[in-house]
Amino acid sequence: MDLKRIAKDTTKTLTSYLTYQAVRVVYAQLDETDPKKAYWLHKFSSRESITDGEAFMEALFRERQDLAFRILTVREHLAEEIADVLPEMLRSSMQQANMEQRRKQLERMTQLDLTTTTEDSDPEPS
Repeated sequence: MDLKRIAKDTTKTLTSYLTYQAVRVVYAQLDETDPKKAYWLHKFSSRESITDGEAFMEALFRERQDLAFRILTVREHLAEEIADVLPEMLRSSMQQANMEQRRKQLERMTQLDLTTTTEDSDPEPS
């Protein structure tokens, strides 16, 4: 298990997700204050994949530097705000989700199949 690679991949995924969230925040702000820019950002976001946050930002910088800098600022702010609570939330959420999955699997494993039991106990017709 390569924990360093997993951590790096997780960080990249989280960065891309925070980019997505920052775009949503900026879009909502623009929708209130500058609908034309909001429309442009919506069209751009539909055209460019945000799966890779860094590639998305590079494309945005080529077309609208002002919006790109705004999204970077929001993305950084989001990262700072969740950085302290994220590790404990992640651990707690993972433990809870795993416990729920184990509980469901145990229920499936211990459930009686009533149709099989009923069929086995019915006498054959004469």
